[in-house]
Amino acid sequence: MNDRSLLIQNARSIVTMDGESRVIKNGSLYAVGQEIVAIGENLPYETADRVIDARNKIVYPGLINTHHHLYQTLTRNLPLAQDCSLFDWLLTLYEIWRHLEPEDIYLSAMVGLGELLKSGCTTSSDHFYCFPRGISTELIDEEIRAAAELGMRFYPTRGSMSLGRSNGGLPPDEVCQSEEEILRDTRRVIEKFHDPSRFSMLRIGVAPCSPFSVTRELLKESADLARSYGVRLHTHLAETMDEEQFCLERMGMRPLEYMEDTGWVGNDVWFAHGIWFNDAEIQRMGACGCGVAHCPSSNMKLSSGTIPVRKLLQAGVKVGLGVDGSASNDASNMLWDVRMAYLLHKQLNGDALTANEALSLATRGSARVLGWEDAIGSLGVGKAADLFMLDASQLGFAGALFDDASLPVTVGAYQADMTIVGGRVVVEKGRLSAIDEELVSFRAQLAADRMAAAAAKRTKLDYRKYR
Repeated sequence: MNDRSLLIQNARSIVTMDGESRVIKNGSLYAVGQEIVAIGENLPYETADRVIDARNKIVYPGLINTHHHLYQTLTRNLPLAQDCSLFDWLLTLYEIWRHLEPEDIYLSAMVGLGELLKSGCTTSSDHFYCFPRGISTELIDEEIRAAAELGMRFYPTRGSMSLGRSNGGLPPDEVCQSEEEILRDTRRVIEKFHDPSRFSMLRIGVAPCSPFSVTRELLKESADLARSYGVRLHTHLAETMDEEQFCLERMGMRPLEYMEDTGWVGNDVWFAHGIWFNDAEIQRMGACGCGVAHCPSSNMKLSSGTIPVRKLLQAGVKVGLGVDGSASNDASNMLWDVRMAYLLHKQLNGDALTANEALSLATRGSARVLGWEDAIGSLGVGKAADLFMLDASQLGFAGALFDDASLPVTVGAYQADMTIVGGRVVVEKGRLSAIDEELVSFRAQLAADRMAAAAAKRTKLDYRKYR
């Protein structure tokens, strides 16, 4: 059991994001193991196993990413996929993703989770659903291995696609699995990895990809399976008007109605995106306790639309923040997406978020979406020692040190000076503690080049540059 102690002292301020939005000036924090046991000014502690002088540093609760596709880290900035709507974007990239191998999954997770940690994110979910035929079905194990090596709190969800193109779905048959394979491996992943304890470093969810890539039967059976194990449910929903049209044509109902019909609503469910819900659906979502992962950068890049965040919050819908797949964002940076959320909704006068609300989406809001608010999402006694620090003395903050709580939202920050997960330092002076960043970057780019070349050979298209 980890009973190491951590003392952070002399911080310029500690932004707690607790129920009172306290900001503690000249603050200190003391943790034993993963748990904060004291926080405030002039704490009666002078030593610990690790003592950090946080002079000129601002301390924030770790950011929480509620939606991602880590494997997409190897397909970023591809010219053929830069200016597409969602469906065309997927069709383009499926040709590359069919060439994924286990080592690619591991490397993409090392890069994506590493980038998240460097941007102050201490907990990340992931939605992994792409299982090419002829490749090991234990691919999600590779990203779990990467998260453990990096020291990140991780919430992967075992995704699936069963409705291939030959049966009217969007994905190629080669990246789909049979429902029997999907359900068998989902049970294996839950039984092998899921840890429901309060300070768990690893929880598992169940996550069929979307209404246009799985069957009605798989949705129902996945919901039943998840609830039999007491784990949460996740899928894409109401992301684009194309999806809405698909559901109306194929199922004769709107996307949320389809989810209600298959058992996919409740306090244990969160949807990615949620852009195109109407007012009545938003009220139903709030009443049943559903959550939504807001992915501003991805939605803007794919021209999917803008989530009605104010309406969702007012209706009691749980809303968190997500970076979404790196290939639809081209980054895994939570600090960036906090600011994107703030600025995006400033354009919609009636939907504007305050800086505090934007930061709250990525902390307390995301913790509620994941059902983990008892341990993460704010800093206080009894909470996990998950946090990041920004150096207030850096040039980019000069002239802006009037509101420490709003600083990373209004002024913006790209990288944390230090990130701590469960009382352990995982990023120090902006560098990952556990890995050789340059070596991982080199290996990941080689893997990305190999996949793009394989796709080009198959399709006769150049995925790497324009000709």
